[in-house]
Amino acid sequence: MTPTADRDPRTRRPTRAAVALGVVCGLVAAWLLLGPARGALDEERAYRAAVACGTDGGRDGDCLWTTGARIERVEEERSRRLPSYWLYLREADGTTSRTRLNDHPPAGAGQRVEVTYWRHQIRWVDFPAERRHTTADPRDDHRVYTAWAFGVGLYGLGVMAVVLWWSRRPRTTPRAHSWQLGWPLLGALALAAAGVAAALATDGPGAAFLAVVAALPVIAALSWAGVRLAARRERGDDTVAVTPRVPDRERVVFGEIVGEVPYARGGGHLVAGPGVLASTPDPTGGFRRREAPPTLTPLRVRPPYHTDRDIPDYGGRTLVLECDDNGTPVLIVTHRKDMPWILGALGHAANAS
Repeated sequence: MTPTADRDPRTRRPTRAAVALGVVCGLVAAWLLLGPARGALDEERAYRAAVACGTDGGRDGDCLWTTGARIERVEEERSRRLPSYWLYLREADGTTSRTRLNDHPPAGAGQRVEVTYWRHQIRWVDFPAERRHTTADPRDDHRVYTAWAFGVGLYGLGVMAVVLWWSRRPRTTPRAHSWQLGWPLLGALALAAAGVAAALATDGPGAAFLAVVAALPVIAALSWAGVRLAARRERGDDTVAVTPRVPDRERVVFGEIVGEVPYARGGGHLVAGPGVLASTPDPTGGFRRREAPPTLTPLRVRPPYHTDRDIPDYGGRTLVLECDDNGTPVLIVTHRKDMPWILGALGHAANAS
């Protein structure tokens, strides 16, 4: 009853979904790099190139304009458990303003300080003993946008590439959930993580890209080694050893009976009890029960195959029981933890008959 590993037409849907994911993630990454990231990088360069204002400078200029001020009060603000601190200031010309610091200020109300403006925002505050940059400091803002772009883009494009590779690769395993696919997907995630780390650690998208290129051969080699190891482990018999447990009462579990038999497709639940196995749509197992006959014989338990048609998935913990009913193949699908009760109910029913 083990199906051959032929190409399943149902793979077209996940392949198309992966291509759509890759295209969307690529477009989002391109927008982030060409829009917000480039704008933040240009602003940082302009800020670093700014010089002190002359006599005609002011708060709104492209030069660095410094003026004296007195702290009127300090207010703490908490957001996502991280505090920040608002400084309320009265400047030398009587103007009131405020600016925010990430760390607790080294001075309180009444202390005189100097504030430096650039393009209408206070960029740093000079306290008597030290300088503190405000949250309006534009340096390194581009790193966040670049990190998002690399993370989203590399992950989406990586998943697309892996799924396309898998859809065109000759199947060496009938398993629906194979680590031969899982390892490359983990590699795509690792590549995205490397892109995020590179973007946060470098000074621009170009340097981050070079770091990703350097990491790519290592990640690809590890992923391929994982594929080879998984292929070696998945060869041969894939029967899952499950110890039957005879239920002492009727238990209703999630499951489905699949096959050309009248008791199949009962509605997503199975009733397993002493001498009885039935399918039902009722979570309590009280009505519309379709009982399996004593001729239903269990053969073996295995993982789901990609050729299994329309079987439920229980969060990657699905097991399939291959059965025979007078020459008709029948599959019983349920969660791994409930399979012992199914085997116990079938064994008890066979003994009772």
